[in-house]
Amino acid sequence: MALRQALNTRTLLVCAAIGVATGILGGVAGLVTVGVIALAPYVYGLVLGVHVLPGIIAQEVLRKPMVALITHVIAALISSAFTPMWAMRYIGTALLFGAIQEGVAALTRYRAWGRWRFFVSAALIGVLVAIVVGLIVDLRQFAPWVQLSYLIVSVLGPVAWTAIGIAIGNALRRAGIAPR
Repeated sequence: MALRQALNTRTLLVCAAIGVATGILGGVAGLVTVGVIALAPYVYGLVLGVHVLPGIIAQEVLRKPMVALITHVIAALISSAFTPMWAMRYIGTALLFGAIQEGVAALTRYRAWGRWRFFVSAALIGVLVAIVVGLIVDLRQFAPWVQLSYLIVSVLGPVAWTAIGIAIGNALRRAGIAPR
């Protein structure tokens, strides 16, 4: 019953609006991905990091259970319109990133909304991205400076996008988007 009350119509509409806006950004990131991987794979973590935004903004604005996951899924569906061949990757990323963000929030029983909490989830996502994408692109084929740059940017990309997401969420809260 408590979850049902937390996910009222207003909450779901805010999740949808955030999901659409961040889904457009994710779609643009998807469009540039192939070029980035081909030309500068060491900055891919910065491109992929944009996918943390839906959950960060939703949690910062709404501070309720499940909003990160719902918003991520909506964003993934919107991103899929830009590059439909990657729809399953978008959905998988949404479920993974949303679950990590929800998991960190659940550990504090959705009561601690300090900045540290958002950055913990960002660092976890960054490490995961560095490992998975590093295996996919076979980092061993690159010069050591590319490997090191890739690892650093893969971790810092989601952290940087998290800072941006917190700023956007704060602005939306000040604008009165957050429920009273």
